[in-house]
Amino acid sequence: MPGFNEQLQKGLNFIIGKPQGPAERAGRMDNIPKHVLSSIPFAAISKSGLCYVGKRYYTKTLVFEDINYQLAQSEEQDRVFELWRKFHSYFGSNTPWQLTCSCYFGNPDDIGRAIGLAPEGDELDDLRKEFTDMLHDQLSKGNNAIIQRRYLTFGAEADSPADARRVLERKEMDIIGNFKSMGVLSRSLNGYDRLNALYTAFHPYSHKKMKFRWADVAQTGLTPKNFIAPTSFDFSYKDVFRMGNTWGAVSHMIINASEMSDEFLPDLLNMEIPITFTMHFQPIDHDRAVKKVKQAVSDVAKMTIDEQKKSFQNGYSMDVLPPDLEMYGDSTKQLLDVLNYRDERLSTVTILAMHTAPNLKKLRQYMEQTAGVARKYNSELLPLDYEQEQGLMSSLPLGVNQVEIHRAFNTAAAAIMAPFSSKELFQLEQAMYYGLNPMSQKMIRVNRKRLKNPNGLILGTPGSGKSFTAKREMVEVFFETDDDIIIVDPENEYGLLVNRLGGQVIEMSVSSKNYINPLDLNENYGDDDDPVSAKSEFILSLCELIVGGKDGLQYGEKSIVDRCVRLAYQGYFNDPRPENMPILEDIQNLLLEFGKNNPDALNIAKALEIYVSGSFNVFNHRTNVDLQNRLVCFDLKRLGHQLRKIAMLILQDQAWNRISCNRASHKATWFYEDEFHLMLREEQTAAYSVEFFRRLRKWFGIPTGITQNVKELLLSPAIESIFDNSDFILMLNQSKADGEVLARHLGISDQQMHYATQVEPGTGLMFYGNTIIPFVDQFPEDTELYRLMDTKPNEKLQNRPEVGAKHG
Repeated sequence: MPGFNEQLQKGLNFIIGKPQGPAERAGRMDNIPKHVLSSIPFAAISKSGLCYVGKRYYTKTLVFEDINYQLAQSEEQDRVFELWRKFHSYFGSNTPWQLTCSCYFGNPDDIGRAIGLAPEGDELDDLRKEFTDMLHDQLSKGNNAIIQRRYLTFGAEADSPADARRVLERKEMDIIGNFKSMGVLSRSLNGYDRLNALYTAFHPYSHKKMKFRWADVAQTGLTPKNFIAPTSFDFSYKDVFRMGNTWGAVSHMIINASEMSDEFLPDLLNMEIPITFTMHFQPIDHDRAVKKVKQAVSDVAKMTIDEQKKSFQNGYSMDVLPPDLEMYGDSTKQLLDVLNYRDERLSTVTILAMHTAPNLKKLRQYMEQTAGVARKYNSELLPLDYEQEQGLMSSLPLGVNQVEIHRAFNTAAAAIMAPFSSKELFQLEQAMYYGLNPMSQKMIRVNRKRLKNPNGLILGTPGSGKSFTAKREMVEVFFETDDDIIIVDPENEYGLLVNRLGGQVIEMSVSSKNYINPLDLNENYGDDDDPVSAKSEFILSLCELIVGGKDGLQYGEKSIVDRCVRLAYQGYFNDPRPENMPILEDIQNLLLEFGKNNPDALNIAKALEIYVSGSFNVFNHRTNVDLQNRLVCFDLKRLGHQLRKIAMLILQDQAWNRISCNRASHKATWFYEDEFHLMLREEQTAAYSVEFFRRLRKWFGIPTGITQNVKELLLSPAIESIFDNSDFILMLNQSKADGEVLARHLGISDQQMHYATQVEPGTGLMFYGNTIIPFVDQFPEDTELYRLMDTKPNEKLQNRPEVGAKHG
């Protein structure tokens, strides 16, 4: 990755001067106590987030999210780095800016309340307890209590707030656009958000929420500072400070490395300790920088001539020069070339690290841990002796730098300390558990409903844990929500769990007396006021699948089927009783009637015969099973391959029936379809499945396709549409060949693919919107839940006593 040359940096030191140390300024120590509020360096803040820090200077702050930089492909890393380097160049000499990366402890009570299942006094409480115990055990493996926030603060001088707002809002739009080009989500902080960020910095171990309303300022005569300030500051110590009951220390970072790594800042932020890492950038006017470097080149040339004269007078060779002088000469020339020809700028940078702790011992431990990471990158962490107050205030996301220690960096050297590592997915409200991030050991919890399109896919080789992963999600959906769950189960893998949860397992076979009517219709069916049109679309797909042929039904044939569907429902709409709901035989009879004068209609009717009066007439009955249970599983294992595909299409439509009914009450319906690749084999079923995935989002439907036949899935032309309409993918273990194809389809880097190739069951990659994150789920095997969800022992366990089973 990009770095900076040692000679180049030494040239910067030669031109601008070495970093000024704290010893030179120790005489400025001020032990006189000051009022707490006077230490906080801002004068006013508005509801919009505009902050006046004094001397005609105003600032705004953006918060931005992390991205999966460390796991990205090399080309993507280079692209992001180049954009980040150009981002540095965006800020002119009149726009100092501040990067603040804050890690602090969240409220453990909030996490505790969000994770776990409360008992309800029924026969399922033992399963709730098992799941809760598992969640807390997984939570203890990683420090999810550490919250990371990344802020960018920038400012401008102005004569009035209105002038400042106009200038800063334009810059704000540019900065958000620059972040977006890197795939980084960002937003502006309003006044309340900025005050809350300051409150968190001043009360890092309180966990009490800030109590502030804008009306309180006018009613009480207090300033916003009164609502965020700690009870006291004590800056009488040399290298630490007290802030209420909290101990703190601010140090500055000196970088001695000849080349820096882009892993430096991520390593500091991933230590799982409370730390605030701050960098203040002051861009130097380009013309002034070039002029200063040219002067330095002249100075070095003059010094070289002087040295050569001395050598000549002393009888030495004029070609022998002091090593430092040669080095500075080369570096200044190199720097001049960089500034003139490589779109580089110079900035002075102040680098600070602030630690906080509940006691002094813990504070020293945190500081030593950080110093160890710094030493790993040939850098030093030095205390700000007698300047702890200035260090603390300069570490706040206010855009104020009261520390005069700085050094010069060219753009590439400054940009190498990019604040990007890997994105964590840990949501609290209504989120589901999906394992641990193996990189950080932090728990992964997300809410699929927050996605723009919550549709999903679960992909993996046999034995990779696909159905187990799906069942684990079902269990949490069942316990955490009131949502309905429908499962299409071609291999009888889900019945044991469904029975134990009190759901309904419906066995579909030619010998079964459980019937589902493909023509079932409710008044909410469809996207508009004509449910029959939507049902006709489904019946056309069904007929095309039955009739077969490369091109499916022709236009004339489709018109005949559509006319028959509309005629079949006339009796039901005239008298909407269940016994008047049409069945497949009614469609066939109408086709036979049309067939007297139309051979196309007769051909379709003959193709339907085996499904109406022949051996496969299982779908020529009115529905006789109760589908009102919120957890329903359709077992297709005994249906046979000839009927299984037709059954899966019909059950998609049955799910649509339930989804359209639930929509009116804003109730979500989760639909799981195993062996999903079967639906993409034929053009007709693939087209219907694509449309099914596409339209469910706005109907509170959450479909999930599950398959082990990834290669067959990827052969379907419809797969691109399925991927485009699925913002949630769980990719478990893949064969090398399948993995390579998926990597091309989904833009997966080699580093990321490492987590989904030749890995243990329950290990893989999660796609959540634009985020790709590795996961591993090691569910405890000594639990009833594990036995219910594990596929391997299913054959042996399906005859054990069933609790709460409901059969159709």
